[in-house]
Amino acid sequence: MTENMRPPPSDLPIAFENVTVTEGSVTILDRLSLTISPGEPTFVIGPNGSGKTTFLRAAMGLVAPTEGRVTWGGRDGVSPHKLAFVFQRPVMLRRSAESNVRFTLSAAGVPRIEHDGRVAELFKLVGLDGLQKRSARRLSGGEQQRLAIARALARDPSVIFLDEPTASLDPAATKAIEDIVRTITARGVKAVLSTHDLGQARRLANDIIFLHRGRIIETGATSEFFESPRSPEARSFIEGDLLV
Repeated sequence: MTENMRPPPSDLPIAFENVTVTEGSVTILDRLSLTISPGEPTFVIGPNGSGKTTFLRAAMGLVAPTEGRVTWGGRDGVSPHKLAFVFQRPVMLRRSAESNVRFTLSAAGVPRIEHDGRVAELFKLVGLDGLQKRSARRLSGGEQQRLAIARALARDPSVIFLDEPTASLDPAATKAIEDIVRTITARGVKAVLSTHDLGQARRLANDIIFLHRGRIIETGATSEFFESPRSPEARSFIEGDLLV
């Protein structure tokens, strides 16, 4: 294979090596070391203020470590290639739902001749087929979240980070998001989600990262985490007790 025909480097695994993130005098992430590997979804859970969002942002490359390093596919000091992020409260552009996705396709360098096909595919995937012409800002909360996922997928990512994607959504809208996660996982996209919904983590997660006060308390397979938590913090969190 010639140099020009080599596939692009993978952004997986994503490795944290003794990563600390501080803001002023506040430590948000405290000496985290772990690896996010390809495969089924990884869930980041923990109480409010545990550092979940900052963890996702650091894994995406949006936040630089104060100490330590994050590597993507063994590389550091370079921007990852195929990552996408869906924020808890995504901002919709003041245009149609379809135009929101077309904007991302253009920004990602997708040839214009491919846009119609990609838009149709993405709207079908996220269950918004028929709503292409509707104003994005007039969609329901659940529909806007699905549109945000479609925009993220327009980048053709190998990893997608979702920060509390079903917060404040009703059960039907939550199920729609979970179905999308299952679909993209089956297509080989790694999903990394933060959530407060332990039921959702049980249903979807392959493995769990449990954070408290910016530290990793436990990591491991989902079944082991919920059935045999090793730390008192994890046991209390699973039982619904307040962690301080």
